Amino acid sequence: MSDNIASKNATSNTFASAGTEAPSVGLLYPGVGADDDFEFLERASDGALRLPLVRTAGGDVAHLVDELLAVGGSQNLLDGARELVAFSPDSVMWACTSGSFVYGWDGAHTQADEVAQATGLPASSTSIAFAEACRALGVGTVAVAASYPDDLAQHFKRFLGDAGVEVVSFHSNDIATAGEVGLLGKDEVIAMALDADHPDAKAILIPDTAMHSLRWIDDLERAAGKIVLTANQVTVWEGLRIAGRPLRLDGLGTLFR
Repeated sequence: MSDNIASKNATSNTFASAGTEAPSVGLLYPGVGADDDFEFLERASDGALRLPLVRTAGGDVAHLVDELLAVGGSQNLLDGARELVAFSPDSVMWACTSGSFVYGWDGAHTQADEVAQATGLPASSTSIAFAEACRALGVGTVAVAASYPDDLAQHFKRFLGDAGVEVVSFHSNDIATAGEVGLLGKDEVIAMALDADHPDAKAILIPDTAMHSLRWIDDLERAAGKIVLTANQVTVWEGLRIAGRPLRLDGLGTLFR
């Protein structure tokens, strides 16, 4: 993917001259991993998008159920959300897949509702974003390439089932921490996606915001020959959707066309 991501929305290319603020998606990001993915996208969008980010947890997050329940706890999110309001975003995204799906379908929506109430802004999470992206694209059957250990990854499978999305192939890769995931390169991510693929899957889902992907979405889709949805990609898309300010961006796959 080129570092020059161009907006296809004509009005989005004339923010300065029109005096219109670029859409801004505020990100609540846990720990470390691939937060620089969002920095890259903001720079590459050439002013078409703002992505202010606040960390909600320090250090390397372990892929353990109890750890992720703590990371996604209300106080942790609300403290970060109140800090994020200072950046005047149009929406707020809990940019953590495992820290939202581990709470289940209802719990993930409760997280988003609490953040929305605390900030007065529309809010969602990466797990909900996957469900909404599948709905928007008409995708009912998916393959999942999960970085997590299997016991944690199974929560995502159940979450998708509750969203009405059928998982026809499911691979967990048993990576213990977010920091380790953040070290994966393009070839490793593509291999992970292809290993999980299935002929009946209409899309491949890669659910970890600690994994770099925003430079590689088109490469992933070319390699797979189908839609690929990654955590950081759907997080930005959902933030724009709930803000009512969608963008069409080159280099970010079928979802942004």
